[in-house]
Amino acid sequence: MLTLETIQAAAARIHPYIHQTPVFTSQGLDRRFGKRLFFKGEHLQKTGSFKARGALNAALQLQNPKGLIAVSSGNHAQGVAYAAQVIGRPALIVMPQDASPLKKAATHAYGAEVYDQGVTVENREQVVRELAQELGYELIHPFDDLRVMAGQGTQALELLQQVPELDAVLVAVGGGGLISGIATVVKTLRPECAVIGVEPETANDAQQSLQVGTRIKLMGAPQTVADGVRTLVVGEHTFPVMQNHVDRILTVPDSVTLEAQGLMMSRLKQVVEPTAGLALGPLLMDYDLPQRVAVIVCGGNWLPA
Repeated sequence: MLTLETIQAAAARIHPYIHQTPVFTSQGLDRRFGKRLFFKGEHLQKTGSFKARGALNAALQLQNPKGLIAVSSGNHAQGVAYAAQVIGRPALIVMPQDASPLKKAATHAYGAEVYDQGVTVENREQVVRELAQELGYELIHPFDDLRVMAGQGTQALELLQQVPELDAVLVAVGGGGLISGIATVVKTLRPECAVIGVEPETANDAQQSLQVGTRIKLMGAPQTVADGVRTLVVGEHTFPVMQNHVDRILTVPDSVTLEAQGLMMSRLKQVVEPTAGLALGPLLMDYDLPQRVAVIVCGGNWLPA
């Protein structure tokens, strides 16, 4: 089970290999939105995103694996490549052919091999499982793995120490690993704090799933600038956690996501990727949000076109 205790154990396990990331504030953004905003800077984490946390927590619990294998459009790829480097094992990452060239190059830079021939968002899960069986490598799933979910939750332990009194946390949602870990910590230690997921309007499978009470799968790969959340369906392990601990899911159009990304870069002076802007998006819309809000800045692997 995913519990506060398993997340605390994950924090102790990965501590030597990660950064405790800072929290940023901006008086200008506070005035604009009439809120107190706190930006948890996971774009400054090892590999440029929070994904290193979950990948490390999973890899460090394996017993002498032959190698690591993962499927990812980018940030999890780098996290697993880094984790393989830490434990001294090879890594193979299955990435869609249309994944970010920047993220492919970064994955190579961490020493991993990238397999992308004929890989799409729709078939990547099948491809990675076939390769894992063929090679005998240990599969580290990007979100539907309790060890990964626990690792992602460790940033919430830091956040609640850095900003004890929060009214809400805004989190970008793809497969649900990030928000599951964060929500477990927040609802255990500060149950009155709302945990709010944010999805692109074109990729609202989590919102639909929570509304009807069963996992809804998108018909095809969603078109969105937030490339970190292009999953087709939330995970079997993440969904019940989301049902228990996530207060609501909001959606944002890509135009707002890009505006939010620009605001974060211009006001915080930090390079962030569009998926990180997604979490700020609800502040630019008419959603009713409380006063003291944390925004999870999930990644910074981006270069302007």
